[in-house]
Amino acid sequence: MGKEMSSRIQTSILNKAEKKALVWLAERQPRWVTSDFLTYVGVMGAVVCAIGCLLSNVDKNFLWISSLGLVINWYGDSLDGTLARVRNAQRPVYGFFIDHTLDAITICIMCVGFGLSPAFRLDVTLLVLAGYLVLSIYTYICTILKDEFRLTYSSFGPTEFRLVVIILNTVYMYTPGTDTRYLVLGCDFGVFDFIGLAIAAFLFLIHFCQFVKDRKVLSLRDPLKPFNSKADDKA
Repeated sequence: MGKEMSSRIQTSILNKAEKKALVWLAERQPRWVTSDFLTYVGVMGAVVCAIGCLLSNVDKNFLWISSLGLVINWYGDSLDGTLARVRNAQRPVYGFFIDHTLDAITICIMCVGFGLSPAFRLDVTLLVLAGYLVLSIYTYICTILKDEFRLTYSSFGPTEFRLVVIILNTVYMYTPGTDTRYLVLGCDFGVFDFIGLAIAAFLFLIHFCQFVKDRKVLSLRDPLKPFNSKADDKA
């Protein structure tokens, strides 16, 4: 079951404005631009983002390249499905397979990239990665069990996530004291590491709250079967 065959749940802050922008862009793409092409553009955006992070060890202003990579990633990742719908060329099974297989790769590339930058510890960004992937897996489970493809949680989705990271990049480059380190429980943490830990906690909290909510719904849909004592006696 693909996201085109399931109910798409989008409640993010930027959803309405983003949807209008994506339709406008999709209607103006040349014919040689395909959904697959845009999906791979999204992956290349992740690579550009990671390269900018690595170069920021030389000069933190290279984080502008990282932010550019996030914009490229948004362009490819968000526009591929919209282009297919505008052209009435949806491929629900294949599209779901390609899109979300590569989504997992792109988030890994970006999180490792940020972990190798001077702004974040690698273990912190890997914790963010774990939270993101746990939430993604939960989304795919609900796509199968509830016929719902939830793109956003708590008015927060991938686009908002990218925007937050771009803001963090900008703050890191232009705010004095962002390189200050603190010793906590024998570990050396920077200011942005605490922000990364907060983001990871937020992702896991969303997962837990949604799990508790959906557990009740699915328990009613699939109730516990009554105990059959006669069948037990025959055994």
